Amino acid sequence: MKKFETKVQQLKYKVLCEVSRLAYKDALLENLTDIPKTIVPGKEATMRCCVYKERAILAERVKLAMGGDKRNPNIVEVIDIACDDCPVGGYAVTDACRGCIAHHCESVCRLGAISFDNLQKAHIDKTKCVECGACAKVCPYSAIVNYKRPCENACHVKAISMREDHAARIDEKKCINCGACIYQCPFGAIMDKSFILNVIDLLKRSKNNTAYNMYAIVAPSIAGQFEGVETGQIFAGIKKLGFLRVVEVALGADMVAYSESNELAEKGFLTSSCCPAFVEYVKRQFPELEKYISHNLSPMAMTGFLIKEKDPTARVVFIGPCTAKKSEFQKPEVRRFVDSVITFEELQALLDSRDIDLVTLEAEKISDASYFGRVFARSGGLTEAVAEGLRERGKTDFEFKPQICNGIASCKAALLKAGRGALDANFIEGMACVGGCIGGAGCLTHGEKGKSEIDRFGSQAEEKIMSDASGRLKNKPS
Repeated sequence: MKKFETKVQQLKYKVLCEVSRLAYKDALLENLTDIPKTIVPGKEATMRCCVYKERAILAERVKLAMGGDKRNPNIVEVIDIACDDCPVGGYAVTDACRGCIAHHCESVCRLGAISFDNLQKAHIDKTKCVECGACAKVCPYSAIVNYKRPCENACHVKAISMREDHAARIDEKKCINCGACIYQCPFGAIMDKSFILNVIDLLKRSKNNTAYNMYAIVAPSIAGQFEGVETGQIFAGIKKLGFLRVVEVALGADMVAYSESNELAEKGFLTSSCCPAFVEYVKRQFPELEKYISHNLSPMAMTGFLIKEKDPTARVVFIGPCTAKKSEFQKPEVRRFVDSVITFEELQALLDSRDIDLVTLEAEKISDASYFGRVFARSGGLTEAVAEGLRERGKTDFEFKPQICNGIASCKAALLKAGRGALDANFIEGMACVGGCIGGAGCLTHGEKGKSEIDRFGSQAEEKIMSDASGRLKNKPS
């Protein structure tokens, strides 16, 4: 059964799995230094220049698996020692340079950074170049190109730059913790902090203390993430970890969309509140539009609220694809409803650390949400749900004009227009990840297959309208 798309994900998983195994044995601190040797037991390097560097990098991965730097509030961190094999980046002359005699590139360079060899081939002096790109624009052969590191290309909020030692630097004031850089870094030099130890601690304490109950709330993007197993089997595996009950976050999505449709009709213009990375982006880069963000909780927080309203002893853990949720749950307005967050990657490590084989389990029945709540997981799903909410509320006279934003670059374009009053829409569906939640950094798999799996999962919902799904949790026993 294939678990991951890349070896970087596989390596991250191995560390998380070992950390989890030791945590369950109460032996983590004493064996911390042994984890890198467990993963790279031989004397020969398998990924880096030497085994000592490999183990040093693994030691940093262990620290992040244990929660990372507590002094750094950002969820996404750079492993400096692992960030050293990418080109420096910036403008460079390629082999396409024909050694022409026009020398347009030299003419436009104000700083004298362009010189020529005896074959008239151009060269750029990096000590003088300020990366303005003027030379690239005038080259008739397009021989000058701007090289960017994968993490820089992935970060559309421009939160990543290079330090003097050429390691990546994350600007915490710009970073929205979407995790795009994590997934795109081919060396695994950027990682998200893990709260897996926190979850294990909650599970262990609940086993020995019946004063509170453990609830797992699972994002609808779970569908199709674990190859070869049914979604109901994943829910069964989660219960075997020690959770009393597993609840679909799609239930909270139903309630949020139903409420957002009413809020939209009342205010006339609205941006969604479901994606924490998008919400943070609006607040940081477009503060003048913050007043238009829906006042509804996110589906995660709404589901946690519903559970804790019904069971005050509940401890709630969100399981999903999103690194930004790790930041969201720590906000005061959400912390009351959600106690911790792990990704699908971390769930896989947690299951394997307990030797839970999903294939062998009998599938749990899943019936918390409607089709509309479940398709929140993909781009366009929220828009469908809000349209349905308007219909169910009888607000058919309201002209619904949505703008679906698929990825943060798309969000930026829509928000720029909205700021100028030039957006021909009255509702912005903002999703920071391309494809929606199925493109989240914490997913096991990414791509178009995820969309079809979500649509199939949505079609299996017993409830066909959101207003019916909203009463599902309250009608079920603890």
